[in-house]
Amino acid sequence: MKQILLPTDFSDNSWNAISYAVHLFKGDECTFHVFNAYTPTIYKVDYALEYPSEYGYIDKAEDESKEELDKLLAKISKVKTKSSKHTFKTYARFESISSLISEFLKSLEIDLIVMGTQGATGAKEVLFGSTTVHVLKSVKCPVLAIPSNFSYENPHEILFPTDLNVSFNSSQLSILKEIVTHHHARLNAMHVSSGYELSNSQKQNQQLLEDIFKHSAYLFHNIKTMSVTEAINEFQIKNKTNLLVMINNKHSFFQNIFFKNTITQIGFHLKIPFLVIPTLT
Repeated sequence: MKQILLPTDFSDNSWNAISYAVHLFKGDECTFHVFNAYTPTIYKVDYALEYPSEYGYIDKAEDESKEELDKLLAKISKVKTKSSKHTFKTYARFESISSLISEFLKSLEIDLIVMGTQGATGAKEVLFGSTTVHVLKSVKCPVLAIPSNFSYENPHEILFPTDLNVSFNSSQLSILKEIVTHHHARLNAMHVSSGYELSNSQKQNQQLLEDIFKHSAYLFHNIKTMSVTEAINEFQIKNKTNLLVMINNKHSFFQNIFFKNTITQIGFHLKIPFLVIPTLT
């Protein structure tokens, strides 16, 4: 049974992510862990720690969080594709999102985190602000980010840019392999040439990737004379791409493309779901 973690701030965007997850895994046995990391609207640390019952800020915020979670479960129950194979558990906690995610990852065998790209404020910085960057950099768990207003589509065409500097294995790519298999998707692996021929290790990694997906629809694209960002954007224009996938290769490809200036070119203008898979080391 899959264990899926669903953060929510009760915004339309977080609901969109939850709805996407329910649709994506409609045929699978899943436990969805839906949590709200709340903060009281008015909160002063010294008062709340010393006189929590007198001021009641935390208690009130917790009650409101639980009430909204109950409403959310009722809304989920009305989703047409909701499966009898799906179980939902809810959590209301006065804690930061990143701390709570870390806690869940320690106590539960979470397979995937699905989250929206914007919060209740609608600010673009919510996706690539300090909290999300921390989650993507630190957690050893795949994260699937769903853009605001993205209507669910079966992921038939998946784009997987890679610098081939990662030694792939089935365990690392298990969630991607399941998505490809269950949705009869085509995986488009894409390498953007830097002007040099592939090294022996890159050729070996290319073969490993091909072996892992040998029973799936798999294409390898070698792109030249453009940047990675340009190649990704051009591929999406020419092809009906439903999902973008990257490995969090902290030492080169992912670090350079995701946490530097090109973040605005890919992240803020990305209109399809984005799956980030951590390296195993």
